[in-house]
Amino acid sequence: MDMTPGEDFAQLLARLRDEYGVNDSQIATATGVSPSTVSTWNHRRRQPRPDALRALAAAYPKFSEHEIFAAAGRKTPGPLSPAAEERLLELFRGLTAEQQADKEVELRALAERNRSALS
Repeated sequence: MDMTPGEDFAQLLARLRDEYGVNDSQIATATGVSPSTVSTWNHRRRQPRPDALRALAAAYPKFSEHEIFAAAGRKTPGPLSPAAEERLLELFRGLTAEQQADKEVELRALAERNRSALS
């Protein structure tokens, strides 16, 4: 499936429901959230977190992760293999407490910039 130009997340969910013949409760179960949370997405009151977006892509593979993140107004996070995660954690463990706090601030700022980049 290709994203419809200008499609927002609520519109993507409508296409997903049609394509897979699922309801909001099934989407909620697949993404690990409550049906009321899915309702907030449908009514554009809230955008899903990245873990819910990834779960949605895994449960409904006709919709790519990139397409789902774009509809939610977010950039798609890069892949992180277990080996890469371990290397990063090892580097982080080698930092002082102050350096770790600084890196956390930097990473939060980057993540926030990514969240707002497509909004």
